[in-house]
Amino acid sequence: MAGNLASVRDRLPAGVRPYFEAAPFAALFLGMSSGFPYAMIGATLTTRLAQDGIDKKSVTTFALVFLAYNFKFLWAWVVEGVRLPLLGRLGQRVSWMLFTAVLVIVAVINLGLMDPKADIMAVALAAIFVGVAGATFDIVIDAYRIELLEPRQLGVGAGMSQYGWRIGAAGAGALALVAADPMQWNLGWGAAYMLCAVFALPAAITALIMGEPARHKEVAARKTLKTLGTAIIGPFAEFLQRSGAWLVLLFILLHKIGDTLANLTLRLLFEDLGYSNTEIAIYDVGVGFWALLAGIFVGGVLYARLGLKRSVLLSLILMAVSNFSFALLAAAGHSNTGMALAIGFENFASGIGGVCVVAYFSALTDLRFTAAQYALISAFASIVGRFMTGTTAGALIEAFGYVNYYLFTTAIALPGILLFWLMMRAGLIDASIGTAGTEKAED
Repeated sequence: MAGNLASVRDRLPAGVRPYFEAAPFAALFLGMSSGFPYAMIGATLTTRLAQDGIDKKSVTTFALVFLAYNFKFLWAWVVEGVRLPLLGRLGQRVSWMLFTAVLVIVAVINLGLMDPKADIMAVALAAIFVGVAGATFDIVIDAYRIELLEPRQLGVGAGMSQYGWRIGAAGAGALALVAADPMQWNLGWGAAYMLCAVFALPAAITALIMGEPARHKEVAARKTLKTLGTAIIGPFAEFLQRSGAWLVLLFILLHKIGDTLANLTLRLLFEDLGYSNTEIAIYDVGVGFWALLAGIFVGGVLYARLGLKRSVLLSLILMAVSNFSFALLAAAGHSNTGMALAIGFENFASGIGGVCVVAYFSALTDLRFTAAQYALISAFASIVGRFMTGTTAGALIEAFGYVNYYLFTTAIALPGILLFWLMMRAGLIDASIGTAGTEKAED
């Protein structure tokens, strides 16, 4: 793989070459496997339940399954320090990658075999199994990705991983729908879920090909209650002992509040502005998709060229400005050009922000505790979004109106930007970076 990629890379422009290095290219396949369990308990399961006549209240309750992704840090220490029998000979990360891939395959097939009409509770338990298995798979994938990449590759690797995530989520979701559609393959939901389970294989095969990450630092096996306690508390204690750790955690919580509130309500805005379903499909889905892909690519280049601090600060500013663009659209009214520009800019900014911010969060981890610390960071980063419900956003729109609401989402993004800038000025960004953001693999 490395030799073929090297020959292709040497013929490409300098800005594109990092995307064809072996480790970032591997991140693409890791992302594919990371995205598919999420799709199986998300839109795919929602469609299946609706088609089986399950009431809307029960269908929406299944959203609670995603809480497994928020609380995965509670068991991430197991992935970090427990050595698997037999498989453990392949290395800590590779063995857990193979084990969790099999776990996800079993969980997805089990969910596919459940009959919602016969026993909705059994379906709920099966969905929880997929959620826990998928979240555990994510723990391993994130740690493997961070440890596989050199510090300079974290931005490009984050971008490739996001490309992969979207391919995996969209590919698995589309495959399930086509396979179960009576007008298409008509295989039934059970067979559809079995087919989708193959999306677990890219990460497992990648781990076998690439092997144990060179930057991985082995943690001693947990054999006593004392060492077990250290394993659980140690990753968090190490992080909190760094200069500015609490400010970093505050930034992680705050940085996407404005973006989250804005994105929750876009379809409501389009509906009230009188856009047709076709217009939404063309501009929101179509233009937005390609703009996001472009933003992810540019984000990787910016991270490599500008460095961590300047690229993250720029991405935060762009995401805040993208919220302001929707205030302009709301004020202008129905305009296809305005919608295309607003959606295009928002997705472009989100793509850049997703890459740069994820790379920064990856750099925060200590290579001794990569799995546990990144699980905590990613959980903190998404917890606000989980609690920012559409009901809350809707109440704010009714109180402010669309223009003032999007101005509010722009303003509420400013504290995160200001906090990051102040941490830059005080040197706390550099002080808080973990070994994942500084140490190269040993030759």
